[in-house]
Amino acid sequence: MWALWGAALLGVAAVLYIMAQALTKQAPTAPSPAPGASSAAFQSKLKVLPDAGPAPDLVFHDEAGKPRTLADFKGKVVVMNIWATWCAPCVIEMPTLAKLQAAYADKPVEVVAISIDSESSALKAKLFIASNDPLKFYHDRNMKLPFALKPAAPGAPTTVVYGADGVERGRVEGEVDWSGPDARALIDKVLAEG
Repeated sequence: MWALWGAALLGVAAVLYIMAQALTKQAPTAPSPAPGASSAAFQSKLKVLPDAGPAPDLVFHDEAGKPRTLADFKGKVVVMNIWATWCAPCVIEMPTLAKLQAAYADKPVEVVAISIDSESSALKAKLFIASNDPLKFYHDRNMKLPFALKPAAPGAPTTVVYGADGVERGRVEGEVDWSGPDARALIDKVLAEG
């Protein structure tokens, strides 16, 4: 009897040991950058494409359902963000985009946050944007915009900054703090370019 209990205890100890080893040998995962993350995080994600072109002319819709294109914002610096409510990094990042828009309220800068949520989730996306004032709701009903970019957006969030002439000046793939000094320096530089 004691031998059976000893063997059972030894088996449990072996299983616990194996589980502990597996947990400690997992590759560490870096937490996604939170609002206020270091400038190194922003700079490491910022890409300036040498052959950047104009914004795609793909149609998306505003809150009233009116068709829009990025050309409607020509003359302004556009911070176009592709996001969705099912995308946790997008949800975390959105308040920083709202702060960016508020900081440039008196300048020709427009944050155009375009939801790629399904039609059935559009109301949820509208309510989320409403909680991130002063952002406005825009919706890519067919989720085509990520693929219309050159190169295509690898996922959400993806943010592309366009100059007043409608030409891409830089993009960020993944979540960053858009209310921080590095984002503002980028927007200020693009504004100064005219």
